[in-house]
Amino acid sequence: MGCLMNILWLVFGGIFTAIEYVMSSLLMMITIVGIPFGIQTLKMAGLALWPFGKEVRSGERASGCLYVLMNVVWILFGGIWICLSHLCFGAFLCITIIGIPFGLQHFKLASLALAPFGKDIVTI
Repeated sequence: MGCLMNILWLVFGGIFTAIEYVMSSLLMMITIVGIPFGIQTLKMAGLALWPFGKEVRSGERASGCLYVLMNVVWILFGGIWICLSHLCFGAFLCITIIGIPFGLQHFKLASLALAPFGKDIVTI
């Protein structure tokens, strides 16, 4: 069932979201300072490409001071807007019963988009 849902996710917009994340990741990786942020955006692209059957978990290193600082910088320079857009899409999709599974995936992406440093994506 998860494979079918992932294919539907790709057809109805997931591929565009993943492409946007990859393009922004490549732009961030132009500078040395942007490489860690680009890696986090690639993490989000992977989740946006195939979200069903994956889970976002906080890693052991999530409370380190460097990760907290990087998450604060991330939130200030765009993470909040990415999170809000996923929350809006998720709320919009949860209006119908058919859209609820897809809305939940947007909520998963929103949690990762708010603070990606120190989080791991695991297959369940």
